[in-house]
Amino acid sequence: MKKWSLVCLISCILLWIPNIIFQIASPLWMLTYIIGPIGMAFSLIGKNYILAFLNLVMTFSFFLFMAIGYYINSL
Repeated sequence: MKKWSLVCLISCILLWIPNIIFQIASPLWMLTYIIGPIGMAFSLIGKNYILAFLNLVMTFSFFLFMAIGYYINSL
């Protein structure tokens, strides 16, 4: 289960690459709302709480990136 949780975490990170690195407006980042909780469930079943936390962060990554973006634009 830990392996599947790590796969979900890496896929969530890879879904953000077109938007952040290449500045291409890709709607694929919305899959983080589906893949993140699945990865969190896998990691909780496997009792790996670090991966559970990281998948939780990736589930709410849109709000984190929006907050960072607004903060950078306000400088």
